[in-house]
Amino acid sequence: MSRTVKIVILFIAVIAIGWGIGKYTSSSPSASQEEGASAGAGNELQAPPVAQPEASSEASAVPVATPEATAAPQQTEAAEPTAAPTVKPSEPAPTVKPTTKPAATAKPSGGSGSADAELTAAEPDSVTVMVNKQYKLPEGYKPADLVYPDVPFIFSEKIEKRMMRKTAAAALEKMFAGAKSDGVHLAGVSAYRSEKTQTTLFNNYVKRDGEEKARTYSAVPGHSEHQTGLAIDVSGSDGKCAAESCFGGTKEAGWLADHAAEYGFIIRYPEGKQSITGYKYEPWHIRYVGIDIAEDIVARGVTLEEYYDAVPVSN
Repeated sequence: MSRTVKIVILFIAVIAIGWGIGKYTSSSPSASQEEGASAGAGNELQAPPVAQPEASSEASAVPVATPEATAAPQQTEAAEPTAAPTVKPSEPAPTVKPTTKPAATAKPSGGSGSADAELTAAEPDSVTVMVNKQYKLPEGYKPADLVYPDVPFIFSEKIEKRMMRKTAAAALEKMFAGAKSDGVHLAGVSAYRSEKTQTTLFNNYVKRDGEEKARTYSAVPGHSEHQTGLAIDVSGSDGKCAAESCFGGTKEAGWLADHAAEYGFIIRYPEGKQSITGYKYEPWHIRYVGIDIAEDIVARGVTLEEYYDAVPVSN
């Protein structure tokens, strides 16, 4: 065999061996090459391998990642809606039918817890405000919504004692109209009274009858219901027995006792309740508190003090 032939055969063998090796490597990659490719892909899409333990550590520490943790918020949210029905929807609002001392009176201005402690009304503009010998109005208080009710008075001048708060004035007009339809003709005697006017009146009564007696029928300045603009003294249209004990025997007084509550008024100082209200019987003095409260007070036969469970007032 010539040398040339040997070279050609050797060249063909080398080509054949190279082709076989290339086919084998392309169809069966080594394990080391798989690991290298996998590591390369990880380097491009996520943090370096050294950060992986930290990530897994954080995931295991966060409670919300566990089924138990996600269940807790669901239970809390479910508990909140079921808590609302514990409030009885049928219960009346506190301002409609209070069962304790009036919320409108709160600030003690003397003594602490004593029966004769003086309290200042915290909400003097409330139509349910308590004003008596124990509960007083803030110094210099004057309602902002005073108007002249369109009803007859025993005098013609448009002066302060002809005024009432707007809500009470509207109720008074309806009541006078109701009385008239029943053949009873009412007239106003004295409605709003400023603290200054009350001071003058009280001092005059003290000079005439002495302070002890004056306190049985006249309020100390700041303690008068007339200052609230919610109270009014009434009489018959003829003015007879106006603000006098003889008014109790008139048909006008009888009509008021039977029908005033229908319009939101009460006889503020009923007969036989002087030890509670602090004032003698005044069938002419009516006070606006709203229809619901007025009718409840009349049905129970109590005073405003008893209705609010307030401390009884002494003479």
